[in-house]
Amino acid sequence: MLLNDMPQRPRRKPSLTPMIDVVFLLLVFFMLASRFGIDAALTLPLAAGGGEYTGPPRLIDVAPAQVFVNGRLVPEEALAPALELLMEHKSDVLILRGKDGANLQRIVTLTESLRSAGFTSVVLVE
Repeated sequence: MLLNDMPQRPRRKPSLTPMIDVVFLLLVFFMLASRFGIDAALTLPLAAGGGEYTGPPRLIDVAPAQVFVNGRLVPEEALAPALELLMEHKSDVLILRGKDGANLQRIVTLTESLRSAGFTSVVLVE
Protein backbone atom coordinates (compact mmCIF):
# COMPACT_ATOMS: atom_id res chain seq x y z
CA MET A 1 0.00 0.00 0.00
CA LEU A 2 1.38 3.35 -0.96
CA LEU A 3 1.13 6.50 1.03
CA ASN A 4 -1.02 8.09 -1.61
CA ASP A 5 -3.50 5.24 -1.37
CA MET A 6 -4.19 5.82 2.33
CA PRO A 7 -7.37 7.68 3.13
CA GLN A 8 -6.50 11.23 4.13
CA ARG A 9 -7.81 12.53 7.37
CA PRO A 10 -9.14 16.06 7.36
CA ARG A 11 -6.67 18.53 8.79
CA ARG A 12 -7.51 19.86 12.22
CA LYS A 13 -7.62 23.59 12.66
CA PRO A 14 -5.46 24.81 15.52
CA SER A 15 -7.36 25.87 18.61
CA LEU A 16 -6.99 29.54 19.51
CA THR A 17 -8.23 29.07 23.07
CA PRO A 18 -4.79 28.59 24.69
CA MET A 19 -3.43 31.65 22.87
CA ILE A 20 -6.39 33.78 24.01
CA ASP A 21 -5.86 32.58 27.59
CA VAL A 22 -2.21 33.62 27.46
CA VAL A 23 -3.10 37.04 26.04
CA PHE A 24 -5.62 37.66 28.82
CA LEU A 25 -3.14 36.56 31.48
CA LEU A 26 -0.54 38.96 30.07
CA LEU A 27 -3.12 41.74 29.96
CA VAL A 28 -4.05 41.21 33.61
CA PHE A 29 -0.38 41.02 34.62
CA PHE A 30 0.53 44.31 32.96
CA MET A 31 -2.57 46.06 34.30
CA LEU A 32 -1.67 45.05 37.85
CA ALA A 33 2.07 45.66 37.48
CA SER A 34 1.66 49.18 36.08
CA ARG A 35 0.57 50.67 39.42
CA PHE A 36 3.86 50.77 41.32
CA GLY A 37 3.78 54.34 42.63
CA ILE A 38 1.59 55.79 45.32
CA ASP A 39 -0.76 58.47 44.11
CA ALA A 40 -0.47 61.75 45.95
CA ALA A 41 -3.39 64.09 46.11
CA LEU A 42 -2.64 67.73 45.50
CA THR A 43 -5.24 69.83 47.26
CA LEU A 44 -4.67 73.44 46.40
CA PRO A 45 -7.40 76.05 46.63
CA LEU A 46 -7.93 77.96 43.43
CA ALA A 47 -7.88 81.74 43.38
CA ALA A 48 -11.55 81.84 42.35
CA GLY A 49 -12.45 80.66 45.85
CA GLY A 50 -11.70 84.08 47.32
CA GLY A 51 -10.23 84.64 50.73
CA GLU A 52 -8.16 87.18 52.60
CA TYR A 53 -4.68 88.22 51.55
CA THR A 54 -2.50 90.40 53.74
CA GLY A 55 1.09 91.52 53.61
CA PRO A 56 3.51 92.07 50.75
CA PRO A 57 3.14 90.24 47.44
CA ARG A 58 4.31 86.62 47.45
CA LEU A 59 3.97 85.50 43.83
CA ILE A 60 5.99 82.40 42.94
CA ASP A 61 6.41 81.86 39.19
CA VAL A 62 7.41 78.28 38.37
CA ALA A 63 9.29 77.91 35.08
CA PRO A 64 10.58 74.55 33.77
CA ALA A 65 14.07 75.09 35.23
CA GLN A 66 13.80 78.21 37.37
CA VAL A 67 11.76 79.75 40.17
CA PHE A 68 10.93 83.46 40.46
CA VAL A 69 9.65 85.22 43.58
CA ASN A 70 7.93 88.51 42.72
CA GLY A 71 9.76 88.53 39.38
CA ARG A 72 13.26 87.94 40.79
CA LEU A 73 15.14 84.72 40.07
CA VAL A 74 15.65 82.68 43.25
CA PRO A 75 17.54 79.37 43.47
CA GLU A 76 15.26 76.57 44.64
CA GLU A 77 17.37 75.86 47.72
CA ALA A 78 17.00 79.53 48.75
CA LEU A 79 13.24 79.69 48.11
CA ALA A 80 12.09 79.04 51.69
CA PRO A 81 14.39 81.69 53.27
CA ALA A 82 13.38 84.21 50.59
CA LEU A 83 9.70 83.62 51.33
CA GLU A 84 10.15 83.81 55.09
CA LEU A 85 11.39 87.40 54.68
CA LEU A 86 8.05 88.31 53.05
CA MET A 87 5.80 86.59 55.62
CA GLU A 88 4.73 87.19 59.19
CA HIS A 89 3.53 83.60 59.68
CA LYS A 90 4.11 80.43 57.72
CA SER A 91 0.34 80.20 57.31
CA ASP A 92 0.24 83.36 55.15
CA VAL A 93 -0.94 82.86 51.60
CA LEU A 94 1.56 82.04 48.84
CA ILE A 95 0.46 82.46 45.22
CA LEU A 96 1.86 79.86 42.86
CA ARG A 97 1.71 80.27 39.08
CA GLY A 98 2.99 78.02 36.31
CA LYS A 99 4.94 79.88 33.67
CA ASP A 100 6.67 79.32 30.31
CA GLY A 101 5.62 75.70 29.79
CA ALA A 102 6.23 74.34 33.29
CA ASN A 103 4.55 70.95 33.55
CA LEU A 104 2.24 69.89 36.35
CA GLN A 105 4.80 67.57 37.92
CA ARG A 106 7.17 70.51 38.38
CA ILE A 107 4.44 72.50 40.16
CA VAL A 108 3.51 69.53 42.36
CA THR A 109 7.16 68.93 43.31
CA LEU A 110 7.66 72.59 44.24
CA THR A 111 4.41 72.61 46.24
CA GLU A 112 5.52 69.53 48.17
CA SER A 113 8.86 71.15 48.96
CA LEU A 114 7.04 74.27 50.21
CA ARG A 115 4.78 72.13 52.40
CA SER A 116 7.76 70.25 53.81
CA ALA A 117 9.36 73.63 54.65
CA GLY A 118 6.29 74.43 56.77
CA PHE A 119 4.26 76.67 54.43
CA THR A 120 0.63 75.66 54.78
CA SER A 121 -1.36 77.96 52.51
CA VAL A 122 -0.55 77.77 48.81
CA VAL A 123 -2.97 79.05 46.18
CA LEU A 124 -2.65 77.99 42.54
CA VAL A 125 -3.52 80.56 39.86
CA GLU A 126 -3.45 80.45 36.09
